[in-house]
Amino acid sequence: MKATETLLAGRSPGQRRTALVSTIIVLISALSWGSFSLASASIKRVDVFKDRVERPDRLAGSAINYLIVGSDTRVGLTKAEIKELKVGSTAVAAGKRADTMILVHISKSRDRATIISIPRDTFANVPEWTDSTGKVHPPSHSKINETFGKGDAKLLVQTLEGMTNLRIDHYVEVSFLGFKNMVDALGGVTICTKRNIKDPKSHLVLKAGVHKLDGIDSLKYVRTRYFDGMGDLGRMQRQQQFVSAMIRTAASKSTLLNPVKVVKFINAGLASVVTDPDLTQDDLIVLAEQLRGISTKKVRTLTVPLSNTFYNSRGVRGSVLWDKKLAPALWETLIKDEDVVKEVVITPSEKASPSKSSDGASTKPSAEIIDPFKTRTAEADTCGSLR
Repeated sequence: MKATETLLAGRSPGQRRTALVSTIIVLISALSWGSFSLASASIKRVDVFKDRVERPDRLAGSAINYLIVGSDTRVGLTKAEIKELKVGSTAVAAGKRADTMILVHISKSRDRATIISIPRDTFANVPEWTDSTGKVHPPSHSKINETFGKGDAKLLVQTLEGMTNLRIDHYVEVSFLGFKNMVDALGGVTICTKRNIKDPKSHLVLKAGVHKLDGIDSLKYVRTRYFDGMGDLGRMQRQQQFVSAMIRTAASKSTLLNPVKVVKFINAGLASVVTDPDLTQDDLIVLAEQLRGISTKKVRTLTVPLSNTFYNSRGVRGSVLWDKKLAPALWETLIKDEDVVKEVVITPSEKASPSKSSDGASTKPSAEIIDPFKTRTAEADTCGSLR
C-alpha cells in the first residue's frame, strides 16, 4: 500500500480533511505558482545545503521552514503546451530564474502555518559565493531572483538565510506539469474576481464573477500581472488567493469522499517536484499525521512587508525594498515561532456596571486581532480583492 493510501485508510471525511491539510499546505503552495521546470515521475534532488558551515541556528524540536521555488525554465513543455500558454520556447527564454518564491513556516506545535510570498524583485544582499568552477565571487547586490540563475538554488538559499537569519530546513522546486496535473486531479479550482481580467501577457480573459478553472487556465491566472497596474505585487496576492481556493477545494467533502481523487491529487504533486536530499515522501506523510488538527483558519498568507516598490540602488534598478522595521519583525516572529497575528482581550472599564454600561451596551471582555503584517486566512474568500 502506498504512503498516501496508508494515510487515508480507515479515515472518516473529517479525519481525512485534517490529515490532508498539512500535505496540501506544502504541495499546493509548491505546485500552484505556474513554474516551468521539467516534470518527472520521480522526485529529483538538489543539495542546496552542501558545504554550508555558517547557517542560522535550528531550534530544538523546532518549527519547520520550507522554501518553495517556481522556476521559469520552459524545459519539459511540449510545443502544444508552449503555444497554448504563450510563454515562449526554451530558445526564447534560455536559462532559468526563480519566478516565484514562498516560505512556508509550520509551527512547532503543528497547529498553524504561515505562507509568505517573497517578491522576485527583492533588493538582495548577495554574500560571497563559489561557483561550480571554483571561482569565488565577492559580495554584491542584485534582485533576488537573479541569484537563482547565477548560483542556482544553493545561492538563493544562502542569500535568503543571510537576509532573514531564518534557517531553511527544506527546499522544494516546483514544475509546470505538477501544477497543471494537481488542478486537473481536483476537477478544477473555483476562483472569484471582482473585475474583468484581460491580461496581454498571460492571455487570460475572464469576466468579473466566479469561474472554475482547469490546469491551463489556472496557470494563466497565477501568472497574470499586467491588467490592473499592480504588477508582481498584484500577482502575488492572486497567487495567495489561489492557494487558499485550492486548499478549500482539496479539503471539501466532494474531494474527501473520493479517496481515488485524493490519492491522485497527492501523487500528482509528489511526482513533480525537486527537493533537497533530506526531504522524502514519508517525511511529508509523517508531517501530515502531526498536523492532523490544523484548519484553514490557522493557515495565513502574506507578502513580505515593503517600504519601496521601485527602489534603485547600487546598480540595481526597479527592485522592491523590504520594510526596515516590519520585515525584521516578521522574521523574528517566525524565529521565535510566534503567531503572526495577536489576539488582545479588551476588558470593560471598571467604572461600568459588571454586565451593562450606562448606555445599555455590553461591557463583557472582547477580543481584537492585531495584524501588523496584513495577513489573510486560507478560509477567507476575498473574491480577488487586493490590498
